Amino acid sequence: MKKTSQIPVLGMDCASCAATISKVLRKEKGVESINVNIATDKAKITYDDNETNLETLGEKIKPFGYSFVLDNETASGSMSMSGMVDMPGMDHSEHLKMLKKEELDKQKNTVTITFPLAILVFLTMMWNIASGFFKFIPELPLSMYYFNLITLFISSYVLFGAGQIFIKAFITFIKTREANMDTLVGLGSLSAYLYSTFVFFFPQLITKFGLPESTYFDVVIVVIGFILFGKFLEARSKLNTGAAIEKLFKLQAKTALVERKGKELEIPTAEVIVGDVVIVKPGTKIPVDGTIVEGFSSVDESMVTGEPIPTDKTVGDKVIGATINKQGILRFKATQVGSDTLLSHIIKMVEEAQGSKAPIEKIADQVSAVFVPTVLVIAVITFLVWILIGPHFIPFTQAVAFGISSFVGILVIACPCALGLATPTGIIVGVGKGADNGILIKDAESLEKLEKINTIVMDKTGTITKGKPEVVSISPLKMGETEVLRVLASLEKNSEHPLALAIIEKAKELKLSKVDKFENLEGKGVRGIINDQTYYAGNIRLAKELKIDIDENEIKKNTEQGKTPILLSDKKSLLGIVYIADTVKDEAIEAIKELHHLHLEVIMLTGDDQNTAKYIADQVGVDQVFAEVLPHQKADKIRELKSQGRSVAMIGDGVNDAPALALSDVGIAMSTGTDIAMESANITLLHGDLKKLVKAIKLSKMTMGVIKQNLFWAFIYNVVGIPVAAGVLYPFTGLLLNPVFAGFAMAFSSISVVSNSLRLKTKKL
Repeated sequence: MKKTSQIPVLGMDCASCAATISKVLRKEKGVESINVNIATDKAKITYDDNETNLETLGEKIKPFGYSFVLDNETASGSMSMSGMVDMPGMDHSEHLKMLKKEELDKQKNTVTITFPLAILVFLTMMWNIASGFFKFIPELPLSMYYFNLITLFISSYVLFGAGQIFIKAFITFIKTREANMDTLVGLGSLSAYLYSTFVFFFPQLITKFGLPESTYFDVVIVVIGFILFGKFLEARSKLNTGAAIEKLFKLQAKTALVERKGKELEIPTAEVIVGDVVIVKPGTKIPVDGTIVEGFSSVDESMVTGEPIPTDKTVGDKVIGATINKQGILRFKATQVGSDTLLSHIIKMVEEAQGSKAPIEKIADQVSAVFVPTVLVIAVITFLVWILIGPHFIPFTQAVAFGISSFVGILVIACPCALGLATPTGIIVGVGKGADNGILIKDAESLEKLEKINTIVMDKTGTITKGKPEVVSISPLKMGETEVLRVLASLEKNSEHPLALAIIEKAKELKLSKVDKFENLEGKGVRGIINDQTYYAGNIRLAKELKIDIDENEIKKNTEQGKTPILLSDKKSLLGIVYIADTVKDEAIEAIKELHHLHLEVIMLTGDDQNTAKYIADQVGVDQVFAEVLPHQKADKIRELKSQGRSVAMIGDGVNDAPALALSDVGIAMSTGTDIAMESANITLLHGDLKKLVKAIKLSKMTMGVIKQNLFWAFIYNVVGIPVAAGVLYPFTGLLLNPVFAGFAMAFSSISVVSNSLRLKTKKL
């Protein structure tokens, strides 16, 4: 059976690491697809569990220094195998966080020693260089022999102790022919160290063969010190990019107060079952999703929906797990628990979106896949050019020294980390910021496509309008407005018609009358006796049957505006008319205005008649209206718009919108709508707020802008850095890039990319 699992991976620190894991596992029988994300440290694998399993795949990557983190559920049993990391008796996310924290602490301990040593040696090198240029700066009060002796010991610790990951990477490369960034650093540092050791212990041979007497112990110390420091800062920054997921996990309530067998019990939230009556006191978190059965309160839903204003809740209203009950005591029946709650759904969507790849990332992936082998070839060719061609222009010893320096410099500066982090870090922060603002993004591709949208197609009901009938006006004739509403509500409280709920809601502050001999008149309305007086409530057809005079022109004028009339009469005359309509959302007009400011065309697509559609369209200011469109024709309209070369986003909330949502370039669903609409959509707007659509589009533009900046600087960095390290400037300027500065530049490049992505957190949508 085909399965898809998203597994955390330990040991990755660059794009070529992700490429290596993908290459190794893609060869395994049963693996259908694999996507390894360096920014989230996760691998999404689709495989046939009849042919392989995660434990076996974990063993395959073990020789390369990587390991899967499997929980008991994922691994189908407790794991203690060397290719995996076991997590007995612990929440998966908490354990993963603990492992990453432990890894970061180890890096911190190492950096605490190596980085000060690197700085000290670096300053010594700068002093030595400066003393050669400026006579007022004295030479170091230390002979070269003792300087080499001290740096020999320090570099031995730095390379074989703190930097053993680079040596292991080099050994792995010899065994498997699979190289990553650590391989380049290991090869360069080891080459410099071995040559320097040879120079130090066998100076007579160096003189005999006319080789340069330069040592590179200081280079090894500074390069590895800078790179380890860069890795530490990068790892710490990557933890910050995933803060949105951690924040969402922290929203969950730990315990719940439930009623069982007449008793109140406090139990872990994970033990709440569907049907439990849950009690929530003021100031506490609502543990799971449900429907209120008793009580009234104001609920702060901002942590889930992004809405700052608390929402009033009463019997029959839905509540969302992780929101906060502000005032009264609520009792509600649990309807969704565990992984079925809205918060769990949000977390899953955010995790999957952060782990997905945008089309733009394919460029970086293709480059990263061949990057390390290419760099190795360039480094070797550069070294050979220096020692074979260089002596024709400069002394042989100098040519060899420059060859070694260029060889090490190329291997050190050619870091694909910045390239590999450019897109995923931007996606992670962008998706996380979206979740913070009540915008759920299903995948990275949708975020990229949204930036290119030029046409927005909106469903009317539930998207532009509230999707809930409301009393919009009352026309009293032979009794007062309040009395018309009271009598009508008294009758309608016995009705099951959807419009009756709108009348009852409008009259909720009024004291209703007792109705005798209530009768439902099928297809026409209702009848009942109140205080010995017979009343009728219904449509025009009922009024005509009763032969009651009505102003049909006035009624027609209102119905053309999408209003439905409910006529109240006695046996002889019309007493009043209540008009009911689906009203425009408060934020719809402003949202559509802002979409126009973003140079987007807005189209309304509805099954309603032309008059009603035009009336609503005029209110909100859409550019074009397609009315009287049957559900199956909505997808045809989307197809037609796309055939005109438009990039189309469809926003809707109903089952009938699902095909159109799926067919559009970007499908956007309102969370107040149906589950099938949200499943068909690429983006979901919590709270059904149209202004979040504007925020989503702005977010996509900001995110893609940051990603393009990241890719530009990552490409430029490598395109410029490698030739400079190879020595192309030397014939013209006499300048050659010291491997020390290459190490610093390499560390800085990755940090700058992650930091640029983190800027998204500070942007206002």
